[in-house]
Amino acid sequence: MPARRSLIIAAVGILSLGAGTTAAAAADPLVHDRERMQRLATMEGQSAGVGADRERPRPEWAASDGATVAGVPRDTLEAIAACESGGDPRSVSSDGSYRGKYQFDTGTWASVGGTGDPAQAPEAEQDYRAALLYERAGTSPWPVCG
Repeated sequence: MPARRSLIIAAVGILSLGAGTTAAAAADPLVHDRERMQRLATMEGQSAGVGADRERPRPEWAASDGATVAGVPRDTLEAIAACESGGDPRSVSSDGSYRGKYQFDTGTWASVGGTGDPAQAPEAEQDYRAALLYERAGTSPWPVCG
């Protein structure tokens, strides 16, 4: 049985060499692994449509000039957040209905493009989605804190 297992492992090794394998790779497993990794990296770059040296695009909510978020003064958003949650992006109301730094309910969160649980979203995304809501409806979504 051990001889058969060795034969199977050898056959799998030969099959895994694949197209484009050089004679040096066939003779030296380390050369094979390096060439295989280079081929995979090239294929991944081609399938992604970008070079290996490029970064993935940033989400729309990640952009901010520091003083404003989506055109809304950061001070305005911070005042709302301080009142709603003490500025805690992981805050959840006692009944679980309102979540995150701006105490979104799930319907409102979805209406500004959010997905999942607002309290689990990155703080920058919560800021961005609150700015979108503020641009649409002013302070009315936060009747006590707006």
